[in-house]
Amino acid sequence: MTGFPPGFLWGASTSAHQTEGNDVSSDWWAREGLMPGMEPSGDAVDSYHRYREDMELLAGAGCTAYRFGIEWARIEPRPGQVSRAELAHYRRMIDTAVQLGLEPVVTLQHFTAPAWFAAEGGWMGERAIERFSSYVTTATQILGGVNWVATINEPNMQAMMVMLEEAMRAGKLEEWMSPTVDGGEEAQRERIAANLPVPQPRFGHRMVEVHHAARDNLRERTDAKVGWTIANGALTASPGNEEKLVEVRYNYEDLYLEGSRGDDWVGVQSYSSQQVDANGIVGHPEHPDNTLTGAAYRPDALGMAVRHTWEKTGLPILVTENGIATGDDERRIAYTTEALRTLVSAMEDGAEVRGYLHWSLLDNYEWGHWGPTFGLIAVDRETFERKPKPSLAWLGQVASTNGSVLTEALAR
Repeated sequence: MTGFPPGFLWGASTSAHQTEGNDVSSDWWAREGLMPGMEPSGDAVDSYHRYREDMELLAGAGCTAYRFGIEWARIEPRPGQVSRAELAHYRRMIDTAVQLGLEPVVTLQHFTAPAWFAAEGGWMGERAIERFSSYVTTATQILGGVNWVATINEPNMQAMMVMLEEAMRAGKLEEWMSPTVDGGEEAQRERIAANLPVPQPRFGHRMVEVHHAARDNLRERTDAKVGWTIANGALTASPGNEEKLVEVRYNYEDLYLEGSRGDDWVGVQSYSSQQVDANGIVGHPEHPDNTLTGAAYRPDALGMAVRHTWEKTGLPILVTENGIATGDDERRIAYTTEALRTLVSAMEDGAEVRGYLHWSLLDNYEWGHWGPTFGLIAVDRETFERKPKPSLAWLGQVASTNGSVLTEALAR
């Protein structure tokens, strides 16, 4: 194995809403109080106040990069009302990362938006492009020296969430169905895994428009490399359903990958693989190896996702999310070891990959549920004490050797 190139980024990812706590001006905060079956985020894991401690743990382990989000709803709680204090807060986060030797990878929008934006119609509203572009202009004031910026996280998953919310309002669903769910509900896990909708193209085309406007804005005002991150399904066709795969994968993923053309990089976010049959995406059947979200144990999905993304875009790739929902940290290390093996294989076949960012740095709020644990660090939700898991030290060792400790072991 040839391993990883010099300067390869090693680290972990988080999002603002899932970790900060009390994101009271966001659409998600409002949604949490209204949707049956949805647990509230509350204080989350208080990273708003404890971000330095979190970064110190990551850097101290030997990692070199940290992906985190800045929260639009905090920066612009009302239309046109900009919080200078919040801008300063997020600039301090950027400066802290740099001081600790972590490359900041900054996401401008990670599922959440201001409640007022949602009330205007959200991403499908008449002023969506204008509103987001204005926020991006504001955000550029604090992005000096940031080399990696993602405009939007997983626009294809956001499409699913909008469709699920519409289904609830129409009475077609009784309880919230999140892409990550409480592992204690076997029947619910199976139902959700089988019924997550394929995004509608009308939503995808709008998100591409929004992204391009933001990209142009960032290029005019910063020197950052600009991209966005896509949820990669590593979809495969059941026998005889190759044409159906092309159709489903376009709506689920390829529309967004095509929207990346002209970007500086693209983010791959991969966890598992699913099959497509004549009716569409097949739900994960029950299996003892399934993860806490009900997903199949498929570490090979990362290599599949990277290969497909490289084939469709030809862009430099950052793995911005990859991980497993499990309470067994040895299993997390085993999963990540195999995922990285498939990543190396894809790179040897030509894919240009610039970094690997594990999901997630912390056990955190998983979009309506607290059950699934993805983190390299456990958090006591009463005291907020951080408890690093062996997987953090393991990933730090991989990072400190730029992957050589891993590739040497795999070559034996």
